[in-house]
Amino acid sequence: MAASGSKISIYGAILANVGIAISKFIAGSYTGSSAMLSEGIHSLVDSTNGLLLLLGIKKSQRPADKSHPFGYGMEIYFWSFVVAIMIFALGGGIAIYEGIHHILEPVEVSNIKINYIVLGVAILLEGASLVVALKQFQKNNGKYGLIKSMRRSKDSSTFTVIIEDLGAMVGLVVALLGLFIGDFFEIAIADGVASVIIGLILTAMAWFLAVETKGLLLGESMDQDSVALLEGVLKEHTHVTEHGLIRSVHFGPDGVMVGVDVHFDDKYTLEQIEQEIVQIEKDFKAKVPAVKYVFIEIKEDVTE
Repeated sequence: MAASGSKISIYGAILANVGIAISKFIAGSYTGSSAMLSEGIHSLVDSTNGLLLLLGIKKSQRPADKSHPFGYGMEIYFWSFVVAIMIFALGGGIAIYEGIHHILEPVEVSNIKINYIVLGVAILLEGASLVVALKQFQKNNGKYGLIKSMRRSKDSSTFTVIIEDLGAMVGLVVALLGLFIGDFFEIAIADGVASVIIGLILTAMAWFLAVETKGLLLGESMDQDSVALLEGVLKEHTHVTEHGLIRSVHFGPDGVMVGVDVHFDDKYTLEQIEQEIVQIEKDFKAKVPAVKYVFIEIKEDVTE
């Protein structure tokens, strides 16, 4: 389900960004605007990133095998991290370089109305892409605010698209303001300054995405709400007299491994314990569908 929702938002972002990139490059080349060229590079990078995310989703859905017994779910985290590097190096780096170059050697922007039209259309298309991504994201993460939801989410492909679209919207507004200030106040370097600001925005975006994806790559646990649900399951099994800390790790957006030490009633027979363990595993998976692997170890002392 998560992968399907991710694909919808990614396809929408790719279609929007390809069209926007072409129009920006044409406008930037024709008018000489560095901000427009930077925005064109930004949209081109976003289009490529969308393809990388689709590749990550496809690879992450491969079934488990001997070399990867818990599946390939973490592939999507790796490719999301690659996307963060792409945004930083190609998007932010080139935009800052172009901006500094045009500050040192200002170029008068001609036929500025073309840039206004292209940016206006781009804002509409990016806005549509952002709305689609937000709707898909909020289906599963609408309980919290946007930033908190992104930090809690384990579906890096979806929040990557949102971060890209948000950065694109802010970048478009900055480019529009840079062109307007340069045209209205006749400040030649305004266009180059806008390009540098766009590059800094992309760099900040990439940093946030890299930090969030790094945590997932290193193996994050379930959120505390999900852990509380599993603790509730153990409390419902009255013959579980004690249990240790519930340990969990994500192997992808919809693949979680859970381990816990438990102590059963001393009057329980081995056969009863086996039946109880099987039922606990079923209850865990029913309560939190993302749980795919459960390891329960019987111990006399479960203190941590």
